Amino acid sequence: MASPGQSLRSHPELVKPALLIIAAIVIGMIGWSGNPYYLAVAMLFPALWAMTRTRTGAALVAAGYFLAASHGLPQGVINFYGGGIGAGLALWVAASAGFVLVHAVLWTKRPGWGRAARYGIAMVLMSLPPFGIVGWAHPITGAGMVFSGWGWLGLVAAAIGLLAMTTRIWPITALAIAVLCLWSATTWTPPGAPEGWVGIDTQFRGENGQYADYAQQVETIDLVMDAAEDGARVVVLPESSAGIWTPTTARLWGRAFTDSGLTVIAGAIIVDAAGYDNVMVEISGKGSRILYRERMPVPVSMWQPWRRLVGEPAGARAHFFDNPVVEIDGHRIAPLICYEQLIIWSILQSALYSPDVIVATGNGWWTENTNIVAIQRASATAWARLFSLPLIISFNT
Repeated sequence: MASPGQSLRSHPELVKPALLIIAAIVIGMIGWSGNPYYLAVAMLFPALWAMTRTRTGAALVAAGYFLAASHGLPQGVINFYGGGIGAGLALWVAASAGFVLVHAVLWTKRPGWGRAARYGIAMVLMSLPPFGIVGWAHPITGAGMVFSGWGWLGLVAAAIGLLAMTTRIWPITALAIAVLCLWSATTWTPPGAPEGWVGIDTQFRGENGQYADYAQQVETIDLVMDAAEDGARVVVLPESSAGIWTPTTARLWGRAFTDSGLTVIAGAIIVDAAGYDNVMVEISGKGSRILYRERMPVPVSMWQPWRRLVGEPAGARAHFFDNPVVEIDGHRIAPLICYEQLIIWSILQSALYSPDVIVATGNGWWTENTNIVAIQRASATAWARLFSLPLIISFNT
């Protein structure tokens, strides 16, 4: 029986497609390993896509890249639902469908700037709903690590670089990206957070359908008071840290901060007959208010609009383009809850309103033995660097 290597050598037309798929997998694994500096590696993907000779090859390269970038998803699904590997693999493959479809349909064998224009369309489609809903692993996320502090000009420069990667000048473009990334890494000075602002990480275990109980909330309040003793004035807590938000919950938290001068941003959910909102709540001794309603909850596990068709509650609501910035303590915040740190339009919409700080929260208890939270942190870091904004992060893991 011939070895795989012998088989490839006997069919040289298979060698290049196989190498491109392998390269796409490697780029996806490295670029989305959870180290923010490696995000620039993902910007090589358009070159591999452009080198393919067939539409099927383009689809396989896109699949290899996306599946490698999101390889922690199957384990996350197992942790969340408590089921077998089958459901995790099914959701993993299903999540890649939009990315693969867009890049396969828009691929063309004709070289030049016409191909670049088609890739540009793919970039836009994977940045905005509906395809952008599963637009993770977008190569343009690396913009912040290459063009730190350039803002919108850096985003445009990154987009042009990605387009150039689909042309014959891709080696020069790749070299330029590498040099700029190294320069950014050695010269970038992160902006300081607003004085007195801190994010608290927690390590409470979770379970599908369960939210913070009384004991956990009391323990979290104690963590906030400890931070206040250390000089904190505004404390950011993870997604879902305040559990289900009710008048009783509001009284519990409000009484804790009476006369303290503290302001707390805590994650919670607000439930009604039609579903629920995943929110950030502002709490102080003066009372509480809903600060932010999540624009894009996690599809399938949280956002389930198809359930309306059978008359059931549709899970978490998606407020797609609502409340891109909110104000607290005299600062304009770009809020990003969990999944929003992985997609494109949420942060770019917020950036249009000139925020003063990015507040990124998440509840990653279900990501054990994966690099999902590390990827979320890396992505938030990259966007903060691009727009030269302070970043406050708070995760439960």
